[in-house]
Amino acid sequence: MKNTIFFFILLLSFTVKANVILPSIFSDNMVLQRNSEVKLWGWGSPFEDITLTVGWSNEQIKIKPTNQAYWEVTLKTPGAGGPYTLHFKGYNELTLNNVMLGEVWLCSGQSNMEWSVNMGIDNGEAEAAKANYPNIRFFSVPKLTAAQRQIDVPGKWDVCTPETMRYFSAVAYFFGERLQKDLKDVPIGLINSSWGGTPAEIWYSADYIAKDPILANAAAKLKPVEWGPIEPGRSFNAMINPFVGYKLAGAIWYQGETNVGSDIYNKTLGGLIQSWREEWKDDFPFYLVQIAPYEYGGDHTGGVKIRDAQRRVIKEIPKTGMVVIGDVSPIEDIHPRDKRTVGERLAKLALKEHYGIDTGTVYGPLYKSIVIDQDKAIVTFDYAEGLHFSGKTSTLFEIAGSDGKYYPARAIIKNNMIIVSSKKVKHPVSVRYAWADTIRPDLFNKAKLPASSFITQ
Repeated sequence: MKNTIFFFILLLSFTVKANVILPSIFSDNMVLQRNSEVKLWGWGSPFEDITLTVGWSNEQIKIKPTNQAYWEVTLKTPGAGGPYTLHFKGYNELTLNNVMLGEVWLCSGQSNMEWSVNMGIDNGEAEAAKANYPNIRFFSVPKLTAAQRQIDVPGKWDVCTPETMRYFSAVAYFFGERLQKDLKDVPIGLINSSWGGTPAEIWYSADYIAKDPILANAAAKLKPVEWGPIEPGRSFNAMINPFVGYKLAGAIWYQGETNVGSDIYNKTLGGLIQSWREEWKDDFPFYLVQIAPYEYGGDHTGGVKIRDAQRRVIKEIPKTGMVVIGDVSPIEDIHPRDKRTVGERLAKLALKEHYGIDTGTVYGPLYKSIVIDQDKAIVTFDYAEGLHFSGKTSTLFEIAGSDGKYYPARAIIKNNMIIVSSKKVKHPVSVRYAWADTIRPDLFNKAKLPASSFITQ
């Protein structure tokens, strides 16, 4: 309520000076999605005649706010380019300068997405020093909550410089840097809306969660913490809803640590993806980072269950993808400092799957199927070319019979498949791999990308 009151006081103060008002996502230096239809919206005096002059076409568009003082307009954008202007003329005049047409990505999650050079990453000072990319633009969303959907959020678009990059999401920056390189200097717009220590449930609509008893029950079990909200929808309302409708190329997501302990995280994350796509009315691609090995406590399987749930999500929901980072993440730090590898793996995934650019193999081995052959289990994988262990053998495979008890297993590679067996299991039923919170992967493919943890049941 306080946020809503503050916004309308702010709105009233502006109306004294101007009648055309834009939300902050439309500001100088912004990036709009190229080769698309993009929606702009704002407010003005009811039925005021407003003329919008579009810089890339010189088209003049007539706008008339409703009796609710709201207006919106859809523009067709050509290919990448800029800088352009968008000029609004009503009772007042307002010009947006240095507008670029390119690729816009929403970057969200918890602390590992939020983490910046200023917080401490590998080679941070050197990375910041060379971050002069005028065609990469940042929009940073502040930490906010609201019980109701908000229509604006404080913020502005910044040009990427060593100083602005230093305080922006490092994963998002490295993602954008690699995109721009392979897309041949196409402008990149990155919207970072993240908050350390937050569960997935706060990032999408409370109404969406409430209508699903399984999601609602899991959300009700979240325990209050000192560092952030746990109530469903609270950050969605304040930090996502204000730019729902802003045309995106896609979204990248790095979250899951705070949901450790959940047995339904694949459904929780799946719900978030589906709800965002419903909000935007767009099945945009959604690429995520699998959480890294770390000692989460408890029965030492809470983290690996989240990793496996993330693996299942990309099998269940179209136009999703995942990068595995257990090979570049020390188990003693919940915030792995090698953010460049994470961002670049995400970018290679997006470049290949969304933009159709061949960046080689972008997935590590992903569990595909299991076949039981007498006392052996034969496990097959997608992306298995050049399957190999980092050492001579693997100690990370376990096998179980119908009693569900898992035993360490012998694993050998044959024809890019894994044959698993144990003298203690005569009639195998299930296999699992790297099934503990702190286990780092030892199975890789030809591209030297690690296999995800998995359980076959």
